[in-house]
Amino acid sequence: MSKIVFTPFSIVAGLVAGFVGKKIFEQVWGVIDDEEPPEAEHRDVTWGKLLLANALEGAVFRATRAAADHGSRRAFASLTGSWPGEEAPEPE
Repeated sequence: MSKIVFTPFSIVAGLVAGFVGKKIFEQVWGVIDDEEPPEAEHRDVTWGKLLLANALEGAVFRATRAAADHGSRRAFASLTGSWPGEEAPEPE
């Protein structure tokens, strides 16, 4: 039941994480280069710059999403007293 109730929290957290992640990436990339981040469809871009931009963007988005997801779960648990997910990672 708590998983169903948690779904709206998760959706909102994901949207916020996407917006915040984009802003963080733009700020970090601005320190690295004065130009906009390269995209795969840009013709005149080096492989190194393209791969660096995409790796950095992926890392920022992944970290931001994890922080938002965990934070929303903690907030949900403090409001309802029920943790929406696993208590700990499964042992290997």
